[in-house]
Order: sequence, then structure tokens, then C-alpha cells
Amino acid sequence: MKILQVCPKYYPSIGGVEEHVRNISERLTKKYDLSVLTTDPSGKLPREEVINNVKVKRFKSWAPNNAYYFSGELKKYLTKNSNSSDIVHAHSYSAFPALYAAKAKGENRLIFTPHYVGGGGTFFRNLLHIPYRLMTAELFRKADNIICVSKYEMGLLRNRFKVECAKLRFIPNGVQLSEFEGLKKKRKNSKVILCVSRLEKYKGVQYPLMALQKLDRSIFLEIVGKGPYRNGLIKLAKKFGVDNRVRFHQDLQRKELLQRYAMADVFILVSKREAMPITIAEALAAKIPCIVSKIPFLEEWVDNENCFGTDYPIDNDELVNLINKVIGKKIKGVQLRDWDDVTRDLEVVYDSLF
Repeated sequence: MKILQVCPKYYPSIGGVEEHVRNISERLTKKYDLSVLTTDPSGKLPREEVINNVKVKRFKSWAPNNAYYFSGELKKYLTKNSNSSDIVHAHSYSAFPALYAAKAKGENRLIFTPHYVGGGGTFFRNLLHIPYRLMTAELFRKADNIICVSKYEMGLLRNRFKVECAKLRFIPNGVQLSEFEGLKKKRKNSKVILCVSRLEKYKGVQYPLMALQKLDRSIFLEIVGKGPYRNGLIKLAKKFGVDNRVRFHQDLQRKELLQRYAMADVFILVSKREAMPITIAEALAAKIPCIVSKIPFLEEWVDNENCFGTDYPIDNDELVNLINKVIGKKIKGVQLRDWDDVTRDLEVVYDSLF
């Protein structure tokens, strides 16, 4: 069976969708003839290469503010080659490659994983979502199956896009559990709050940063990620006098990221909106307690033993109290799905189409 995975960006780019596609592709390629079609706005990555046995083909694109990923090259390639594949599996509602896959659909089957979060990151992007929803009607109509990574996402798609239930499949994200076996914490005289996220204001990294001024001076904040709000966070750290307790990291190798997890005492993601972030699963796999905002997607993680919720909008004093309660807490009994389980579920969906 020949399969094309279509996504806005792929490894070595880092992000939730990128990690999702990388993990399933590296496993699916053991059974299927699989290629990844993606874009490269930077123009610096190889046009074609093989990464961990996955064939990757990149196309030029325009991605203003790291969004949309317009690519005439990719659209043309899909129009010409979709019929030569058995399945085209498109990812990410908020970028154009998935729409290109729908428009190019011929005799091939189309699988769509929206990673849908419900809106844009800015007022302008939210305005753009109004006409974009009309354009994406074809995407939902043509998809043979739609994979949802959370139950809340499933409900959103039914209500907002009137997707018929028979098309929907619930397959949550996974984590590579073997990566976290044997991770060891080094002794240190301080405690660490960890945030791993794209640096956009709606992601809420500013809240644990502002909380630092009310926390013990032995508590530090490590921020892993990059994005347009980085300079804003640097300014905030200076404004609140905590810049000497905030450390920024970006473009980390996988081993370095795992070490950041290993050294952390609490993981925080108090975003305004999310789909089903892999980072929470990774933090729990590293045996770190988590604090998340009580928004529909993230609340599915809250069990008040390993993952704790705080109301949104975020109240600074409530967050400070929760950090003091949770930081360094030992966690236990967390049930996580491995990417191997996710891949087996996808194989069932793929094979059922023929």
C-alpha cells in the first residue's frame, strides 16, 4: 500500500503536529510504502532526504508569521500524483497543505487529522477563519475518515462542521515511553518550572514567568521553544525583576529536550486553547507533575493527582499557590499510550478502507 503523509512542516522542525507525523511515519514505514510531503518556508532544508527510513519531500512555501504555508509547488505535485497513492493522510486544519490534498483527491482515499483547536491565534486570524471555514467544507466532505486526537475535538467537529459520526475516529496522541526509561535527575539546590511551547501569547508562558516574583528565589523557569512572543517574554522578565531566574532554550536536540524534562520539578501549560499537546504526555512520562489551564482540551488530563488544573483566565495568586503545592511532587499511576499503540490503531483505519 502506498501512503502519502501531507503536513505543513516536518522534522527537524519542532512542534506538536511535526512530532505527531514523525512518530507515526517512522513506524508506518515499516509496513507501507510511505512518503512525507511537507513545506520548507526557510528554503534551507534538503528538497529530498531520508530520515530514519522515512522518505521526505519538501516544497517551497510562504508562511507569514509561521502560518498558513501556501505552496503552489505542493498543490501542483498533489494534483499530479494523488491518484498514484492508495491513501493521502493530511494533517492540520489551520494550514493549506491539507486543503490541497482534498482538492487533488481522485481515486485515492483521504484521511484527515485536523489537530483542530477552534480558532486562530490573533484577532486577524480569527477573522480569516470565517471565509476559511467555507473553503474547508470540501476537506471534511471528501475525507473518508477523520482522526480526532481528543474527545472534545470530536465534539467540535460534529457541531461546527456537521461532520457525520461515521467518519470520525478517536485516536489520541502517544509518547515514546522507551525514551523516558532511565532518565535520571541530577542533584541541585534549586527547583525548576518547565514550559515547552511555541512562544505565542495565547500559550500562556507569561503566567508562570509573572508568578516567579511571588515564588521562592530558589525556583527557576526554563522556557523551551521559539516564536513571535519571545521578546515580549524577555521584556516581562526584566519588568518583574526575574530575568536572572528565566532561561530560554530553542532548537534543542531530542536528547537535550529529554534532559530538560528530567531536570524539571513541575511542567506548566496554561494556554488559552490547545488540541491535545504531546508535551503533557512527555512530562508525565518523565514523572513530572503538571499544571494546566482548565480549558476543554487540557481538562481531559486533569486528575488532581498527577495533573492539576487552574481556572482560565489565569489568576496569578491561584497559580502561585498551585505551584507551591505541586512542585517536586512525586507522581504515580499514570496510564499513557505509546506511539506504537497509536500506529496500530491507524493501521486498522488504513486497512479498513480496502
